[in-house]
Amino acid sequence: MLKTIKILRERVEHPEAYPFSVPAIGSLDELNLRSRVCLLAGENGTGKSTLLEAIAAHYGFGREGGNRNFGNDSTKSNHSTDPLVRALRLSFDRRTGAGYFLRAESWFNTVSYMDKLDEEPSFAPPISAFYGGRSLHTRSHGETFFTLLDLKFRRNGLFLLDEPEAALSPQRQLSFIVLIHDVLRKYKDAQFIISTHSPIILGYPDAQIVSFDDGEIHEVEYEDTTSLQIVRQFVNDREKFLEELLGKDLPLLDGCPPDKTS
Repeated sequence: MLKTIKILRERVEHPEAYPFSVPAIGSLDELNLRSRVCLLAGENGTGKSTLLEAIAAHYGFGREGGNRNFGNDSTKSNHSTDPLVRALRLSFDRRTGAGYFLRAESWFNTVSYMDKLDEEPSFAPPISAFYGGRSLHTRSHGETFFTLLDLKFRRNGLFLLDEPEAALSPQRQLSFIVLIHDVLRKYKDAQFIISTHSPIILGYPDAQIVSFDDGEIHEVEYEDTTSLQIVRQFVNDREKFLEELLGKDLPLLDGCPPDKTS
């Protein structure tokens, strides 16, 4: 299990440059993980994905996703030049070397790269054989995601996911929570670190929730997450919420607004 994420300040040559210019990253010295499910929460641009990608690169995954044996970019060879990757120190009590990095933003490119490799002559089985026997592009985006989760995440390892809710309906997000629970129950060396805005995923029981808001990385309770608070306010009083957001003169939905100049 990954226990500690630390930035070695003596390896940071330009603390004023990106990504250390991002307040939450710049203020991070050490983050201790106390749960096998750690959820990274916070607004866009606060550094969640930046840190998750650096952890993936340090562990040996490609930046666009995959495991240590597969990645669809050439950046694996350039990980040592990434300033955040070079400054990271990851401490484990047990390190299996296994796992997977799922980056929702680049998953389409990763699947296309799999198909490209399968078209090339090889004595090895096609990659699609390990993903249900056919190209993942033959499924819908959500089905592709869940096929991957179901086939590649049921084992020991470090599983990193960047905003998986991007392709999962609320019902599928609930199924994802069930999958996590099943994996953790069966595999004692499985661990999940997930960057998410989803109040459903953030609600996983006994997860450690780490917020990147307010310019520093700090633990928060589920009830204090911004995602939950906004969704709760919207659901509890949608009309009032929209009135405050859009004003009392809501736009007409049955055509153009009347011409007041005639």
